[in-house]
Amino acid sequence: MADGGDANPSRPQSVLFMCGQNVVRSPIAEALARHYFGRSLYVASAGVRPGENDPFVAATLDEIDLTLGKHRPHTLEDLEDLNFDLIVTLAPEAHHAALDLTSRLPVEVEYWPTIDPTATQGSRDQVLDAYRGVRDSLAQRIRERFKFAGNARLK
Repeated sequence: MADGGDANPSRPQSVLFMCGQNVVRSPIAEALARHYFGRSLYVASAGVRPGENDPFVAATLDEIDLTLGKHRPHTLEDLEDLNFDLIVTLAPEAHHAALDLTSRLPVEVEYWPTIDPTATQGSRDQVLDAYRGVRDSLAQRIRERFKFAGNARLK
């Protein structure tokens, strides 16, 4: 699917965000989409393989008054239903898994290459800056892709 231009795809009713372990990129995207769209857009997230919660995710979401709530990392196999209009993949391995999955299901897939902030070396502030960059770029992409025009603002 082409990015940019006037040919923006229509807004789906349900979206699954996928990354490698469902601990950084996809849970951030899920929290942001829920913040912007509430119940008007069904949102979930999953990973290709199991993972553990990442405290930097909670810290960067807390900075903008958002939370992961009761989110626990899970894989596609953990989802009760795979009936989504759109799967947004945020990592190469997630994209390949989604393409394999959609060979059997009628679901659109979009790939949003997103850096993995867990690879960042340096001080705590440098690592947090990498997570903030992911959060902020996903926030912009979600607002643009799903045509957010409401009043919800990030801190």
